[in-house]
Amino acid sequence: MSRGVIQPSQQKLAEKLTILNDRGIGMLTRVYNIKKACGDPKAKPSYLVDKNLESAVKFIVRKFPAVETRNNNQQLAQLQKEKSEILKNLALYYFTFVDVMEFKDHVCELLNTIDACQVFFDITVNFDLTKNYLDLVVTYTTLMTILSRIEERKAIIGLYNYAHEMTHGASDREYPRLGQMIVDYENPLKKMMEEFVPHGKSLSDALISLQMVYPRRNLSADQWRNAQLLSLISAPSTMLNPAQSDTMPCEYLSLDTMEKWIVFGFILCHSVLNSDAAALPLWKLALQSSTCLCLFRDEVFHIHKAAEDLFVNIRGYNKRINDIRECKEQALGSMHRERRKFLRSALKELATVLADQPGLLGPKALFVFMALSFARDEIIWLLRHADNIQKKSTDDFIDKHIAELIFYMEELRAHVRKYGPVMQRYYVQYLSGFDAVVLNELVQNLSVCPEDESIIMSSFVNTMTSLSVKQVEDGEVFDFRGMRLDWFRLQAYTSVSKASLGIADHKELGKMMNTIIFHTKMVDSLVEMLVETSDLSIFCFYSRAFEKMFQQCLELPSQSRHSICFPLLCTHFMSCTHELCPEERHHIGDRSLSLCNMFLDEMAKQARNLITDICTEQCTLSDQLLPKHCAKTISQAVNKKSKKATGKKGEPEREKPGVESMRKNRLLVTNLDKLHTALSELCFSINYVPNLAVWEHTFTPREYLTSHLEIRFTKSIVGMTMYNQATQEIAKPSELLTSVRAYMTVLQSIENYVTIDITRVFNNVLLQQTQHLDSHGEPTITSLYTNWYLETLLRQVSNGHIAYFPAMKAFVNLPTENELTFNAEEYSDISEMRSLSELLGPYGMKFLSESLMWHISSQVAELKKLVVENMEVLTQMRTSFDKPEHMAALFKKLTSVDSVLKRMTIIGVILSFRSLAQEALRDCYIMSSCLVIVYEFVCFQVAMNVYELSSAAGLPCEIDPALVVALSSQKSENISPEEEYKIACLLMVFVAVSLPTLASNVMSQYSPAIEGHCNNIHCLAKAINQIAAALFTIHKGSIEDRLKEFLALASSSLLKIGQETDKMTTRNRESVYLLLDMESPFLTMDLLESCFPYVLLRNAYHAVYKQSISANA
Repeated sequence: MSRGVIQPSQQKLAEKLTILNDRGIGMLTRVYNIKKACGDPKAKPSYLVDKNLESAVKFIVRKFPAVETRNNNQQLAQLQKEKSEILKNLALYYFTFVDVMEFKDHVCELLNTIDACQVFFDITVNFDLTKNYLDLVVTYTTLMTILSRIEERKAIIGLYNYAHEMTHGASDREYPRLGQMIVDYENPLKKMMEEFVPHGKSLSDALISLQMVYPRRNLSADQWRNAQLLSLISAPSTMLNPAQSDTMPCEYLSLDTMEKWIVFGFILCHSVLNSDAAALPLWKLALQSSTCLCLFRDEVFHIHKAAEDLFVNIRGYNKRINDIRECKEQALGSMHRERRKFLRSALKELATVLADQPGLLGPKALFVFMALSFARDEIIWLLRHADNIQKKSTDDFIDKHIAELIFYMEELRAHVRKYGPVMQRYYVQYLSGFDAVVLNELVQNLSVCPEDESIIMSSFVNTMTSLSVKQVEDGEVFDFRGMRLDWFRLQAYTSVSKASLGIADHKELGKMMNTIIFHTKMVDSLVEMLVETSDLSIFCFYSRAFEKMFQQCLELPSQSRHSICFPLLCTHFMSCTHELCPEERHHIGDRSLSLCNMFLDEMAKQARNLITDICTEQCTLSDQLLPKHCAKTISQAVNKKSKKATGKKGEPEREKPGVESMRKNRLLVTNLDKLHTALSELCFSINYVPNLAVWEHTFTPREYLTSHLEIRFTKSIVGMTMYNQATQEIAKPSELLTSVRAYMTVLQSIENYVTIDITRVFNNVLLQQTQHLDSHGEPTITSLYTNWYLETLLRQVSNGHIAYFPAMKAFVNLPTENELTFNAEEYSDISEMRSLSELLGPYGMKFLSESLMWHISSQVAELKKLVVENMEVLTQMRTSFDKPEHMAALFKKLTSVDSVLKRMTIIGVILSFRSLAQEALRDCYIMSSCLVIVYEFVCFQVAMNVYELSSAAGLPCEIDPALVVALSSQKSENISPEEEYKIACLLMVFVAVSLPTLASNVMSQYSPAIEGHCNNIHCLAKAINQIAAALFTIHKGSIEDRLKEFLALASSSLLKIGQETDKMTTRNRESVYLLLDMESPFLTMDLLESCFPYVLLRNAYHAVYKQSISANA
């Protein structure tokens, strides 16, 4: 079938426009990256900054594009050395410029073909053809503009060509044309204005077709508000009606894109501004809307200055220049500010309604994509102008609520992704049940329909008729790309002059097909539609502005709930990459990851800080309830009852705990209220998405919060101990426990805001606090308290400033000249030790025990040395206890008697402290009751593993497993086991024969009130029992036999002092007698009776009680 000389189907206009537009974006990406690399001293090709090549580069640029190698050997000598490296490293840059030249050739050829075909353009009819044509013109203009901005382009091209000539003996074959193109396009727009003279008719027709679309899109916020734009609930009766328009694809067409078409288009065919009345209003409206346009990414084009510079040299354009200046004055940001304000409320309403009724996404899908497109345009406008304009009115270019608008965009995007099947189901039925029928009728009513066009349109009808809901239910993948490309082709065939079927005469067909194409996109291209209408990957190239917006969002409590939109925007970044520039994928991907990580980390830090502030407030309130604060209240009550004057006049009455909860006015907002409000807002954001995928990485916002809470909780617990190494001050365990509980209560309440497992935080943190060091190698409360009790409290006991009072089960300060800075009782009574056990737990208490045992083992080691020094004498005394005179003579030969008793007393004190700790541990943990059964069942067997289990639960053991382990590690390699055993036996002998010397000590007096001695010798009994049990368990000796031997020696020695007449030697004889009244699991009362008659103990008790009464009187 003949169509004349030029057949539209043979020109492949649709295919060429599609390919060239895609290739144009790829070329823009590559040229943009070259420009950025050349502008960065670190990324710039080294040859451009090499001092050795500086003269050669200047020469090449000066002579460009001419090539002169013969007469300039001196300047180019260095180039000769580097030629191979230059060819290798600059090839990518050079051939990118060659590709730009080839792209330009293809574009010029296609534009000429379009002119020859006299193609009809109307954005409302042949949308795809007109849009692709205008996109190509703008892409071509943008590419040549950015190319001209690469200052090093001549140096790069020239260097490569000189290196090529030196290597191959001739210039590169593309160089002459490429060099000329670079020179011609020094001022790209001026050159292109001349170039586009023959294309003016086609370009102006396409632009003027925007007169029905652009003014309707570029309205003020008040006009939008009056029209109730984007509102689903303004007309409830039509809520289920499908959103329709004769120009469906124009409704969500980017305003930014249209402005670029108009500005660049009318610059290139500027004569039409004087000849066509419809052109000038479009031009002026675009100039009033923006002061700069986005060329590509963060490269901008300052409209007014560039247009004025181009028109100033054209005769008769004074009026146009005045128009430009007037429009520049009117190009204010207030209109855009009001639009953003309107869009925030409109998108919020739309998102809320669709969240409640997702079924409306079917009929109202157009509204969603319009809303996304409108919002995206305003956000990009703000981003571009805030970064590039010298601000006249700062408020117009700073929007602290921009996060809210982005958030609602993300919410709409999420609805579309989530309810995609709902939309598919709706539009599959729409296409098959309505669109196919209407299109079929239109085709049937065509007066002329050539065979090729008939085949294509019949295929459209058949494709739509074959659709069914079952395909959606079965999860079938739809693909209408072929259908859309066929419609694009059909637009090209029917838009050329002299076409048998001219689309200009059948506009209803074009509008109907545009609507159908939109419906097909709702079935198979929802993701692509989201990218087309709401992609904000441009933020990747405005990192500083992006971060500033994020900080402003966090600083404003009412906006912090929308802060999650910033990490979500990072998921857009990869959509700006192009297959023609794969090398930038890693760079952009890394940027998206680092920004997303930074945003989530900052959000978690902000939430953590708020939680910390709340915890501080709650800890303060809990502190008010501590028993120590009730003393003043009790004192006031007592004084009031006795009618005594209290305090100073005018002294304010102390507020009682709980007064902060009494509200007289609902408007009164406390600091705690503000903190809770801010936290709930921020936690909403953190909890908004369970995870987000950025460049094949998955981020979980809640984990960031969990991690920060763990770190802060760890630091807070250690901080609340208030440990001061210089003054050795530390918080009481009970007060720390109160604060920790208050802290944990607040942390538990976080589960009301965010879906996180706070129990996991507690387990991780509190378990680490039971160890010596946490996972970061920092001290824990276990190490701090262990160190304090050992180095401060027990050291003062050794110095005689503190005594253990068995009656009170606590350590108590003794009256001394130098008062201690702390009250020992307040750190060692039952309640404090229970609090310590709760804080440290079984693991922490085990570490405390091990540390105590290490100190005991060091004392035992010293005792063994003293035994070795006196071994000969002790060996004789061991067998001579029934010879008083001989024993007395041998005793005088002993050395370091006082040291032995002092060290044994220290051991007894440490063991007494440990028994307090174990008792508190047993009281705290219910598992003890279960272990009692196990313990009682196996206590007949001396099984160390069972003892260890019992000890971990706080149960008392006949043989202390921790002490056994500590002492067994002392075995010396130079001493045989038999010798070690002998030393252990003689240690018991040494202690036994040394006891009488205690009677002469004035501090050895027994006090019935405390059930002990002020010099802590009452702790000797515990030391003797435990040390003997441990030593003879290690050496596999009989504990009972050795303790019998000790009792025999001790009773014999003590009975001797009953015969002494020296009052100084025997002044506390009865008090020392009472040491034998010791409870031992290995000895019986019958054995004691046989060695030391109980009547003597009874008389001793009578004497010390009588002495105590007389002293008190």
